[in-house]
Amino acid sequence: MSRSRKSLVSLVLGLITCLMIVGVSTPSMSKSFDRLAIAPIAAESHLIRDAAPQLAMHLQAAETALLAQAEPTAPAPMPTDIAPMRSAPMVSYVAVMTGKATVPSASTFAFGSAGAVLVGNRFVVRGNFSGLNSPLRDFATDPVNPPNPNVNSGIHVHKGEPSKNGPFQYALEVQPGADQLSGRFKGEYTLTDEQLQALSNGTLYMDLHTKQNRAGELRGIFKVY
Repeated sequence: MSRSRKSLVSLVLGLITCLMIVGVSTPSMSKSFDRLAIAPIAAESHLIRDAAPQLAMHLQAAETALLAQAEPTAPAPMPTDIAPMRSAPMVSYVAVMTGKATVPSASTFAFGSAGAVLVGNRFVVRGNFSGLNSPLRDFATDPVNPPNPNVNSGIHVHKGEPSKNGPFQYALEVQPGADQLSGRFKGEYTLTDEQLQALSNGTLYMDLHTKQNRAGELRGIFKVY
């Protein structure tokens, strides 16, 4: 066989080999991208599963509080934002709070979890946190700019996309532990239509602020449970 013909055959064989490699590798690449896309979901599911006992406790506490509001012992008329609760369905939400979810992400081993129930537009939250790097930020001595008197604790409900810090909505009542690095929190709110839409869209979240991580040490989105 002549040298030119051998070169032509080698070229053809090389092209065929390249096509075979591309054909085989493309599905694998696709699967790899699929795994990357699924990884955050799997990681969050893992966190929710591990926190299930705490979440169940929070949800029970929130449900008990909400049902108590719907069944007042006094004969006085029920408030207008409470009366529709008797006929509305109850929806449960959970939020698993980590440092990786904050913007920017925080280097911390702290963890927080919350359970919430919604009936009509009434939203009741119960939760706890532990392992903070530092005590909660004191907004009385380290206020936001411009000052907002409603920002009166270190744990808040915000509205915004996961990759951004959204506007403040509500402050939660906090009961810190003796070490100031752990504790419990609660909140009861009447949500606006806009806030209800944010809750439905997955853009209503909790943010925990500390002295060391002023912008946020823990963050978690409310999700249907």
